[in-house]
Amino acid sequence: MFKRSICLAAVAALAMSGAAWAHHSHANYKTNEWMNLSGKVTEVHWMNPHVWVYMEVPDAAGVAKTWALEGGSIGALIRGGWTKESVKVGDTIQVRCHHLKDNSDGCLLGFLTTPGSAPKEFD
Repeated sequence: MFKRSICLAAVAALAMSGAAWAHHSHANYKTNEWMNLSGKVTEVHWMNPHVWVYMEVPDAAGVAKTWALEGGSIGALIRGGWTKESVKVGDTIQVRCHHLKDNSDGCLLGFLTTPGSAPKEFD
């Protein structure tokens, strides 16, 4: 009976681990390239599984476009020294990120620079 319980627990753990890894796919981003953006933060969503930052970035014609930037999990960001107050609406920030493969206005964040700070990992 004890061996059967251990086997069932192991099978359940393996089954659940696939779901945990599934949402971490970054196949929709150009992870072999970096791009740099600068703009004003319009929204910050401090939530799991990933923190999202939205910012207005002027295009080549000077027209502001809203970009969606996917960051790391709350736990990873806290371990990296970030807090919920680190990036605020209205801040002008610079980011280094991986652009979406379909070239729409979105990125997977790698590094983020807040006013008066050095670039710091945001993943």
